[in-house]
Amino acid sequence: MISDEQLLEQMANGDQAAFEAFVHRYHVAIHQYIERLLKDSKKAEDVVQETFIRLLKQLQNKQIPTYPKAWLYRVASNICKDYWRSAQYRSEDTAKEEMPVTVDQQASVIEIYERQETRKEILNSLKNLSETQQQVVTLRFYQDMKLKEIAEILDLPLGTVKSNLFHALKKLKGVLSQEAEKEAENNEGTQSRSRAVSTRR
Repeated sequence: MISDEQLLEQMANGDQAAFEAFVHRYHVAIHQYIERLLKDSKKAEDVVQETFIRLLKQLQNKQIPTYPKAWLYRVASNICKDYWRSAQYRSEDTAKEEMPVTVDQQASVIEIYERQETRKEILNSLKNLSETQQQVVTLRFYQDMKLKEIAEILDLPLGTVKSNLFHALKKLKGVLSQEAEKEAENNEGTQSRSRAVSTRR
């Protein structure tokens, strides 16, 4: 298989087929990574497009990234950071809290339930982490990257990445444990009420 570096060299020489091949290779993975960070598919697509546009500009200046994959993720991560700092993000974040969750009319009741539960679990767990911790967890477990690659992408020392991952997992464990305890208490309460009703009968 042709390497990323070879594709970029061909792209720098104006090869459209090489560009399409490179986009095909990384579009889905980058989109999934960004969508998990932003929880917004449409915004994720905008970030992906901007990432590839910046790559093209880099190549037009005859500056070929040494590690293309890491470069792509780093640029995408930086665009997310800029977005999180923007007034647009703060206003959209407030609007999201006020908006009802839209439901696909074609989906079955079970699918809708499962989607909402998964969505809530992700939101309730990852939102408790710092931006850097979210990125480290997403890259490690959703993108299956090694810690050294994550350090390269986020431009952080390896020790800092390890520390962020440790504290993130510790925090997630605490949050998920609390949610599990609440769920168990709710189930126990429901069962107690059911037994009480049965006894009265």
